[in-house]
Amino acid sequence: MTSIGTGYDLSNSVFSPDGRNFQVEYATKAVENGGTAIGIRCKDGVVLALEKLITSKLLKPGANKRISTVDRNIGVVSSGLLPDGRHFVSRARDEAASWRSTYKAPIPTTALANRMGSYVQAYTLYSSVRPFGVTAIIGGWDSEAELPVDGEVGSGPSVGAGGKKEDGKRGGPFLYMIEPSGSYWGYYGAATGKGRQAAKSELEKLNLSAGELSLYDGVKEAARIIHVAHDDNKDKEFELEMTWVSSLDGPTKGRHEEVPKELLEEAERLAKKALEGDDEDEEEEKMEE
Repeated sequence: MTSIGTGYDLSNSVFSPDGRNFQVEYATKAVENGGTAIGIRCKDGVVLALEKLITSKLLKPGANKRISTVDRNIGVVSSGLLPDGRHFVSRARDEAASWRSTYKAPIPTTALANRMGSYVQAYTLYSSVRPFGVTAIIGGWDSEAELPVDGEVGSGPSVGAGGKKEDGKRGGPFLYMIEPSGSYWGYYGAATGKGRQAAKSELEKLNLSAGELSLYDGVKEAARIIHVAHDDNKDKEFELEMTWVSSLDGPTKGRHEEVPKELLEEAERLAKKALEGDDEDEEEEKMEE
């Protein structure tokens, strides 16, 4: 079986003899060359962060945002080809607007991930288009989690399969990552881009599945992880971009917003301090050896 294209990579709609779609694999390579992007699901919200590489000194700081708001409760960060990411966000906003028009409510994060996964997958089916060169991380807070179910129209059974939860609430923080193939998964912590391996290792150390990390701690950890992931790309300067969305009684009141400048600067200061401490520990270990 062939392990290289040899003609099977010329069309998006053709499989190789061993069942591979090379165009999708090439799109994944484009993502791996992009800046590191991460998402962290905390107990009271979601944090999205991005390593925005500075390609020119003429670029205005703070401009050219890479993290976008899709609906008031959902944000998207992507790594890979910038125009593809912008088109992805544009389509996601259309889906959110369509849902709101039909159901008179914000689109649930799960529903948006499902719709966008299907949309991205459609671009792997036809020879007239190419796959998206981005991996997108979708984070949001479904505010219905704070609404009591009792008395709601169509609330369903009170016991058994599909019954109400004891606290009468549903929803909460959600985090999904959609790949160029259209496949998507729910995550506690997600990472993509050039420094994804280092970022994943750091995310795994946080034990996010326990659901104990607060949103403010998530901001600090996100800044530290982006700096750690950037460590392999020291020759290039970068700008840390970060957003968050909290519960209705949290700092953002259920809305996806940029992390306040003061908090972001404090998180970066702590991240650099932690990184310097790690470097000093490594030097001491070398000297002991």
